[in-house]
Amino acid sequence: MEKILVADDDSEIAELICTYLENDGFAAETARDGMETLAMLRSGDYQLLILDIMMPGIDGLEVCRQLRKFMNIPVIMLSAKSQDIDKITGLSFGADDYMIKPFNPLELLARVKSQLRRYLKFNPGGNPASGGDIIDVNGLMIDIKSHEVTLFDKIVKLTPIEFDILSLLARNRGMVFSSEAIFSSIWNEKYYTSNNTVIMHIRNIREKLGDDTKNPRYIKTIWGVGYKIEKE
Repeated sequence: MEKILVADDDSEIAELICTYLENDGFAAETARDGMETLAMLRSGDYQLLILDIMMPGIDGLEVCRQLRKFMNIPVIMLSAKSQDIDKITGLSFGADDYMIKPFNPLELLARVKSQLRRYLKFNPGGNPASGGDIIDVNGLMIDIKSHEVTLFDKIVKLTPIEFDILSLLARNRGMVFSSEAIFSSIWNEKYYTSNNTVIMHIRNIREKLGDDTKNPRYIKTIWGVGYKIEKE
């Protein structure tokens, strides 16, 4: 049974989310502030975090930033802020998905399942496996089985979504993927023309790889078409 931590200082919202999760067979626990969230994550075995941005003490953005130093579980951020810049900020701090309050609990549940399917596919039982297929892209090593990425022997910490996008492009070097194709492949959901989620994640991956956006070494932009990693 997958265990999910729900971090929200609004007890009614947290309990509502937990009710939906538990009714669907998940184990759910709650945290009321940033410090408690980090403490529980360090001491517990969780497979996913639902994280409100506006919390007392340490806010959700800082929680996510600190979390990425020691844990790679999926993070779904909740926020009342709906502007694109707010979404970009949340994703840049390491979130995998972003939902705007008020939200439909059934949609949140669907997103939880989608994130867990992806995470557990690469980490059976929530624990990274060792060994496996390794893709080498000019010093960028992508270990599919262990879910680890290194750049010239230095570990690059990617979120599960970022890893999936990078490995998709690396497995299909030379092939151009549109934003729609990437979204459909990774999220398994319908793509909408106004959706800029893929662009945000590509930007985050490039930053973590130290790639120059104007002349990137790894993920190339084919203007008007999409993205690719070139063949050698």
